[in-house]
Amino acid sequence: MANIKDQVETFSSKAEDIVDKIGQPLKPYIPVIGRFLIVATFLEDALRITTQWSDQISYMEDYRHFPKGLSHLFLGLNVLVMLVGSGCVIGKRYQDYAVYGLLGVVVAQALGYGLIFDLSFFLRNLSVIGGLVMVLSDSVAKQRRMFAALPQLSENNRRTYLQLAGRILLIFLFIGSAFHGEWSLIRIVTSLLGLSACIMVAVGFKAKWSAMFLVLFLSVFNVIINNFWSVSHNHFKRDFLKYDFFQTLSIVGGFLLLVNMGPGGYSIDEKKKEF
Repeated sequence: MANIKDQVETFSSKAEDIVDKIGQPLKPYIPVIGRFLIVATFLEDALRITTQWSDQISYMEDYRHFPKGLSHLFLGLNVLVMLVGSGCVIGKRYQDYAVYGLLGVVVAQALGYGLIFDLSFFLRNLSVIGGLVMVLSDSVAKQRRMFAALPQLSENNRRTYLQLAGRILLIFLFIGSAFHGEWSLIRIVTSLLGLSACIMVAVGFKAKWSAMFLVLFLSVFNVIINNFWSVSHNHFKRDFLKYDFFQTLSIVGGFLLLVNMGPGGYSIDEKKKEF
């Protein structure tokens, strides 16, 4: 039994070394790519609302029964916060306020569009929130380095809790997708592999390797399943596929930040370093 464990450890260590070597040229760019992908769904949503303004106003007033004027204010504020917040996240400026603003947009849209009890919407947005929480934990890390001479215990704990919450929330998209749709042998195998990687991310065991696997897996899945560009512009499915595509991109961005930052203190990987 011990021999098998040693072989698994050796194989996983070699796999991590290979991933590190392959990803070394991209390493300096991973944080900015991750942040851009995290806010991709907000940028697409702001563009969609702006280009479909009259349709959005009609929907809010006719179906959601928003009073005239309030519907304009609601949509306008959403667009403004999404654009400004996304720009701040990408540019690493006022990241705390930007994340809080984007979290407010997620909650406001769930209530405003009446999607708060939609399970698929709920799980996807939990994952998007996980990506935003990873940005917040990265922001805390930067603040700690700026004030390194001051006592930082509480900030260190805050970052650790944020990393734990972020990586747990990130996996909800895959959990929702794994049990949705028609079953086949390929689907069962891929779902089991993906769920195994999600569990490893959640507990922080070989978290970087598992997160990289999910980045590759979700990227391929996204292109194959959410290929909105292959659907006619007039087809009703196009907007749904585009929405799913950009939300998945945001979650991929969260996993990229996890690859760059590591799982944090509350993880098996970090505990093993102490021994």
